[in-house]
Amino acid sequence: MYVYFYKNIPKLDIDLLFPNVTTSMTWKDRLLFGIPAIGAAIPLILRALPNIFLLIAAILLVLNAEPLVKELKVEQYQVRDVMPVLVATLSLGMALGGFAFKQYSNYKSKRIKFQKDVTETLLFKNLGNNDSVFQTFIDLAEEEECKEIILVYYHLMISNNSLKPEELDIRIETWMKEKLGTTINFDIHGPLDNLANIRGKLIKNGVVKDDTPLLSLLNYDKEGFCNVLPLDDAKKIIDYVWDNAFNYNGITL
Repeated sequence: MYVYFYKNIPKLDIDLLFPNVTTSMTWKDRLLFGIPAIGAAIPLILRALPNIFLLIAAILLVLNAEPLVKELKVEQYQVRDVMPVLVATLSLGMALGGFAFKQYSNYKSKRIKFQKDVTETLLFKNLGNNDSVFQTFIDLAEEEECKEIILVYYHLMISNNSLKPEELDIRIETWMKEKLGTTINFDIHGPLDNLANIRGKLIKNGVVKDDTPLLSLLNYDKEGFCNVLPLDDAKKIIDYVWDNAFNYNGITL
């Protein structure tokens, strides 16, 4: 039903129309996101190498690994002094934190852009959603019911002889095959019952008498043949049914 109520759908946008859309990155998006991040990280790491070596040297000094400290070629006074180590730690933390925040902001921007594309796709290509999907589905079902009733009435009205339900069913299926090239299994009893249930009074000169009998658009004779009212009378019956669809201030025509 969701797919049915969308129109002019580009093939690349078909995934955006389903209600369970989730945000995910394709390999192309990952490369476009990852390569610039790596390119920006390399200069940052190169600039931060002295501070990184200083922190490593301080850690090795705490672990009593002074020979390894000498291999890092870090000045001993810097390692043994707290202030340079603290400054290096803060500088490294701020640099790496700023870089991480920037990359996270880029990721959020891409995600927001994707959600914007989803929203625009749903807005401009959507014909119905939520309750309107079911409402439209009900309207379509009612429309099909009306088409079946019109088919039954039409074929009974133009027939030169009376027809039984089985004969009418075959005639409608044959007509659909010849006119539209479509083979169907027509359910004759549903539209016949609906047509018989449309009951009203014939209004003459704009006056409806209380003793005027209710007439059905469809009746059966004793032999089971179907008979419908003439078109002019049928329109008056339908007009009566429409006018009396509900009572207004308790007044009934």
